[in-house]
Amino acid sequence: MIILRDIELRRGSKLLLHGANATLQPGQRLALIGANGSGKSSLFALLLGELPADAGDIEGLGNLRLAHMAQEVAATDLPAGRYVLQGDGELYRLVTALEAAEQAGDFARAAEIHNALEACQGYDAERRVERLLQGLGFPDGAAARPVSDFSGGWRIRLNLARALMTPSDFMLLDEPTNHLDLDATLWLQSWLQSYPGTLLMISHDRDFIDATCERILSIEGEQLLTWKGNYSDYERLRAEHLANQQASFEKQQQRIAQIEDFVRRFRYKATKARQAQSRLKELERMQQLAPAHIDSPFNFVFPEPGKSSDPLLRLDHADLGYADTTILRDVSLMLRPGSRIALLGRNGAGKSTLLKSLIGKLPLLAGERQTGEHCRVGYFDQQQLEALDLEASAAQHILRLSPDAREQAVLDFLGGFNFRGDAATCPIAPFSGGEKARLALALVVWQRPNLLVLDEPTNHLDLDMRNAMEMALQGYQGALVLVSHDRHMLRNTADELLLVHDGRVEPYEEDLRAYERWILSGLRENSGSRSGEPEAPSESQPATQQPPGDDAGSRKEKRQQAAARREKQRPLQKQLARTESEMAKAEENLSAIRAQLADPELYNGDNKERVATLLREEGELKLLSESLEEQWLALQQELEDLDD
Repeated sequence: MIILRDIELRRGSKLLLHGANATLQPGQRLALIGANGSGKSSLFALLLGELPADAGDIEGLGNLRLAHMAQEVAATDLPAGRYVLQGDGELYRLVTALEAAEQAGDFARAAEIHNALEACQGYDAERRVERLLQGLGFPDGAAARPVSDFSGGWRIRLNLARALMTPSDFMLLDEPTNHLDLDATLWLQSWLQSYPGTLLMISHDRDFIDATCERILSIEGEQLLTWKGNYSDYERLRAEHLANQQASFEKQQQRIAQIEDFVRRFRYKATKARQAQSRLKELERMQQLAPAHIDSPFNFVFPEPGKSSDPLLRLDHADLGYADTTILRDVSLMLRPGSRIALLGRNGAGKSTLLKSLIGKLPLLAGERQTGEHCRVGYFDQQQLEALDLEASAAQHILRLSPDAREQAVLDFLGGFNFRGDAATCPIAPFSGGEKARLALALVVWQRPNLLVLDEPTNHLDLDMRNAMEMALQGYQGALVLVSHDRHMLRNTADELLLVHDGRVEPYEEDLRAYERWILSGLRENSGSRSGEPEAPSESQPATQQPPGDDAGSRKEKRQQAAARREKQRPLQKQLARTESEMAKAEENLSAIRAQLADPELYNGDNKERVATLLREEGELKLLSESLEEQWLALQQELEDLDD
């Protein structure tokens, strides 16, 4: 049990916590929430021993093993797999010591280490690292690449993998989904659901919190308040509390009126029956919970986009990709005023490629792209943050777009994004990632686009800003194409889903919850553990519609197609069974050799030649096992391709 008693905490002259108390029970999973600057990161630093309390004390941390997710990582040449393995300090020490002993020919020392590795299941370490990397969306072979090869977002994923690799009783995760796509988010969700220790997590993804946490710890009024239940329960309870305060009544009624208008406009717009039902349920919930966000510091809308073309933009039989690499084939897509599309698909499937091709940032490899005369694109991705001028103020960024704009109008506009006073007029160099993301989005809104193309716009945004953005997008009159791992935002802003997979872009017939179930079922079937990657949809999983122009034919034709597919699968399945048998035999032989190497008697007397032989055979069997595993993965992929 972790007890925080009468905590007072300051950052500089700012008082963050005063007389704050909280109790974390063993095995509880809690989400830490609070406004920007309320002290969430400072509380993490306090728990990690990086920051002292100004008053009060913490009990129960002394004997706990802590794991936490660092927010930065140096550009080291250490292989990514080794970097992740360092999360388990003892295991990493044993692995490196074994390598050193074998290189030095110190076989007695090697035997001791073999025993220690056997005791802590260390022989499975590399496989565990690979599973973590695969689950978080890294491509095959990533473990061997140096950390310096990866961009900032991917390095944050490495930090997350390293934290998950760390044996712990208490885990602290700060924005773990910030750089993840939806599939990796669902994998992490599944992993954390089976984490046996105590979890404290800062997250602004309400669906993720709902799925992983059973308590909310909120920082409000310099106090720590514990709420039973997940984030949806917290919203409901807080809404009831605020609804009882007369001062909030008028604002609540205004927000409810906005939601009712959204219901009227989009009640029947969802293109599929299941999506429509999902939309109605979500809208009812939104109306009930409106009061929970009345005190948000954000208040902005998308202005009327003005004159629009119809269609705004279209792709006809387009091949998309880079140079000689085609990622998506024969894509046909029409965007009209009022289109509201969300893209689904695995990491690397081509979602960002599609967005960049839509706006002309990537030239088409084949086909045609047509834009309407009055198409004005507003595009956002994480690179927009890097393009900001750190020496300029937020107001100067707006004035560069519109030199004739009145300064007061600019300041009023920025106030809706919570840039007030110095935050609007001073250089943005000290801005956090969340503040930069807000500014980049403000620049998009200011330009009055009639086509919004958003690639992961919620990264770095807190819950209040995400809610304000949802409200603004609900009132937006133009066309929207969105990629996001925030399922709540997808459900509340899009009425059409497209699945990007296997080089195709297809309408997705089900709703978002069906997609989640498909991904999670794939994780369970693939690994039976806290890892894995979902398989492509098969005929038994009605996740996608047939591609446009693909005539499925009669039942008889379908049976013939299924029979032909089974005929092609049969030799692959036999080969797969043989490979699995060979893998099992290789693992059995490897275990036998390692048992001999772990026997101290082997090193008594003149057995150097025998030891050398065993070490050579161990190395050969490790290579054989890796080769067989690659064959197995390739065969599995062939079978999956035949299922499509």
